[in-house]
Amino acid sequence: MDQSGQAPADPASRVPTVVVDDLHVTYRIHGAGSGKGNATAALHRLVARKSSPSVHLVHAIRGISFTAYRGEAVGIIGSNGSGKSTLLKAIAGLLPPDRGKVYTDGQPSLLGVNAALMNDLTGERNVILGGLAMGMSQEEIRERYAGIVEFSGINEKDDFISLPMRTYSSGMAARLRFSIAAAKNHDVLMIDEALATGDRAFQKRSEERIRELRKEAGTVFLVSHNNNSIRDTCDRVLWIEKGVLLMDGPTEEVVAAYEDNG
Repeated sequence: MDQSGQAPADPASRVPTVVVDDLHVTYRIHGAGSGKGNATAALHRLVARKSSPSVHLVHAIRGISFTAYRGEAVGIIGSNGSGKSTLLKAIAGLLPPDRGKVYTDGQPSLLGVNAALMNDLTGERNVILGGLAMGMSQEEIRERYAGIVEFSGINEKDDFISLPMRTYSSGMAARLRFSIAAAKNHDVLMIDEALATGDRAFQKRSEERIRELRKEAGTVFLVSHNNNSIRDTCDRVLWIEKGVLLMDGPTEEVVAAYEDNG
């Protein structure tokens, strides 16, 4: 049995949902350190079709390979700037690889604390738009609306769901984003730090919902600096530092090694 209480699947029957094969991702930062006038200078270079004299390359992901399977919850840990969020964006198709391949079975969905919602619209309208963006029908949104608001907990004291998102704290907004995403079953759901927001009660609800998503045959990736959430939620962990996959294995084994290293 793993941490979630599920018996491990027979390896021969496991269905791969994400295959990352020798993935490399490089950021190109133009005009670094050139001071004021950057935009004007860049425009002149574009018009003249000249390359930037000061391009800084950041090799964010360096040859990472792994396979994730249906029904798994995979934690991703590492220090700040190690490449965790970059890896999720590459799996979601938001960042093109320089080398290597990413294969996914179904549509990956990336949920981050900075995921875009419309600040000038109410929470209610954002629930509707967020649900439509995830492919839910209007009928499905109506059926799940009350549950989304209740799960987020943002209406426990005041009627915040009827207020513009700009009036929300960062924690309230992050909880609503998670609640919208968690209302739908996903082939591959990637969560970037969403469980770090809110009180312990919300974190517990979120962890339970992740377990439900696993049982519904999805695959969940969780990036978090909260090792307790990783332990409570994931049965497997990837440890990344400086864009390199240092360790891939059972949660307790990898998290303990990471903590010993820190």
